[in-house]
Amino acid sequence: MKITVVGIGYVGLANAVLLAQNNEVIALDINEHIVELINNKQSHIKDQEISDFLLNKQLNLNATTDKAVAYKDCDYIVVATPTDYDTETHYFNTSSIESVLDEIHGNVHCPVIIKSTIPMGYCDSLKLRYPKLHIIFSPEFLREGKALYDNLYPSRIIMGEDSAESRIFAQLLVEGALKQDIPILYMNANEAEAVKLFSNTYLALRVAYFNELDAYAETHHLDIQKILEGVGLDPRIGTHYNNPSFGYGGYCLPKDTKQLLANYKDIPNEIIKAIVNANDTRKQFIANQILSKNPTKIGIYRLTMKVDSDNFRASSIQGVIQHLVAANKEVVIYEPSLSSTLFENLEVINDLATFKKSCDIIVANRMNEELNDVIDKVYTRDIFSKDM
Repeated sequence: MKITVVGIGYVGLANAVLLAQNNEVIALDINEHIVELINNKQSHIKDQEISDFLLNKQLNLNATTDKAVAYKDCDYIVVATPTDYDTETHYFNTSSIESVLDEIHGNVHCPVIIKSTIPMGYCDSLKLRYPKLHIIFSPEFLREGKALYDNLYPSRIIMGEDSAESRIFAQLLVEGALKQDIPILYMNANEAEAVKLFSNTYLALRVAYFNELDAYAETHHLDIQKILEGVGLDPRIGTHYNNPSFGYGGYCLPKDTKQLLANYKDIPNEIIKAIVNANDTRKQFIANQILSKNPTKIGIYRLTMKVDSDNFRASSIQGVIQHLVAANKEVVIYEPSLSSTLFENLEVINDLATFKKSCDIIVANRMNEELNDVIDKVYTRDIFSKDM
């Protein structure tokens, strides 16, 4: 089949590579540099499996900025353009999706699979606005840096429609995966939208819960590792998403939790509201712990959320930085993925040795062995040296 994937971010590229193993895939993006990289078998995002597949696998994948080429004679269109939470409207900014649908409405006759994260009820509104399009929502459950891996070994495939076209597309995903016996669930669009937002909000709940456990242990000078191990050995609880951090962040959890809370506007709730608020409370607590040490010059080791990542979108450390700056503290940053010498008007020190020497406290959301020689300066809550 010919499949057009619109938007070559984490979700789009992971799906394009997965499907290009057995189908002709055209990846459409407005960024010429990204298109050039893909056509040269290089990834613009840090993902080991994507880089390996682009370089070493036989993929029928071509990237383009030409919409006419991309949409011609396609059997499926996959929309994976970015959405983000708008704090003024309390709603996802879905304009990137609508711009694609505006272009193809009445011009294509193939099913459109929405892979972007959307609010609950959104797909129904799209079907009214674009009656000539067959729109199906299929949420993604991908980790940053592991996007293709999570498509090769998916926990489940969710299709927001039970139809022949939906079942064919689900089978295309299965054919590209390496995992056997993948659960496939067919439901209506509203239910599929709910699965996505409630799944991510539960993960945020776990992060927030263990962070508050950590705050209690730190305040009372208890061995947090022993407590976490004791709690996690209960098989009903487990040891996933239990490593303390400065708060949840990244592409999905901050915006998805806020969007779910917005969907609760007329529904009584306490837990969903608390999950959103807990993340701000955590950042303030971390900042207060740092400030209690009376530092003169605070060094921020990495802005990224995860180890081996180059993404720091909505990273929790940025919220901590805001509190430190508001307290009139001098803050400098070490972030090797930045080429500039300033970030949000703060000095960026690109030389690690100089960074270590110049700071009297180094704040690290995730620990790294390159800080071992200055461990006495490091403030971190990373207990297990893992992302979650």
